[in-house]
Amino acid sequence: MGSGKEKKKQQQHQKKKRFPLQPKKVVNNKRKKEKVKKTRSSSNNGESIENAKSKIKVKDTKLNDIVRFPTAAQQLEFFHEQYQSANRIQLSSLELDSFTETCMLELNPDQAQISSPLADHMKVAFGASWKEILCEKELDEKIDPGQPALLVISLSALRSLDLLRELRPLTSECRAAKLFSKHMKIEEQASALKNRVNIASGTPSRIKKLIDVEALGLSRLAVIVLDMKTDTKGYSLLTLPQVRDEFWDLYRNYFHQRVLEGALRICLYDEIPVNIKKEKSNQDE
Repeated sequence: MGSGKEKKKQQQHQKKKRFPLQPKKVVNNKRKKEKVKKTRSSSNNGESIENAKSKIKVKDTKLNDIVRFPTAAQQLEFFHEQYQSANRIQLSSLELDSFTETCMLELNPDQAQISSPLADHMKVAFGASWKEILCEKELDEKIDPGQPALLVISLSALRSLDLLRELRPLTSECRAAKLFSKHMKIEEQASALKNRVNIASGTPSRIKKLIDVEALGLSRLAVIVLDMKTDTKGYSLLTLPQVRDEFWDLYRNYFHQRVLEGALRICLYDEIPVNIKKEKSNQDE
């Protein structure tokens, strides 16, 4: 009898052992050691870093400054950066040799009046023959229809209209072409381009479509004005994603080669950020 009771006790004891035990907490000593090492190294190196900083007397830093009338060199640097960044390419040495400051149109702030600043700038840009090139309305043997000499490219239709208002002194006789999609059909624009056109203003997408269907010609084009005005959200022609992509598609296909050949100049109109080198010393700090 006694032996039977002992067997039952042993069986119960074995059943209890079969239940899974709770997992023990694993302490990651390696992480703790790394943290200790970091804190020690940072405390030890803190003084050496401060000493190294104090030894640096002068350091060059690039700061962005907003410029209303950038020089040709500033426009060129900004345009190169935007072109390479947006297209994810590097300009070749041959292209850089051809793509110089002469490709950019520098504006003189003293030449502009408050009422029509863009018109005044374009008069200077086209020189003594500005009236013949930008204001005459009659077609002749040298000028084909739908061939503007000046093309203004903007972020939106509303901004295009704003710039056309600035150009009114030049468009009283020969109307400017409105090349944007808002409230305007492409067939109507193609029909209007069958007349003489000296000045055109629009958005990248519609401009490219009109070139693709051969309604808008480029043989007479001498200046493209890229409007750098930002919208309420801070976007510009070269930073608003969809419009930016449409512009570079237009530029690569129809403008870039002409710029390299010296047949076309680019003007960045309105404010752009430029890199200005400034020196800082520990005395300034």
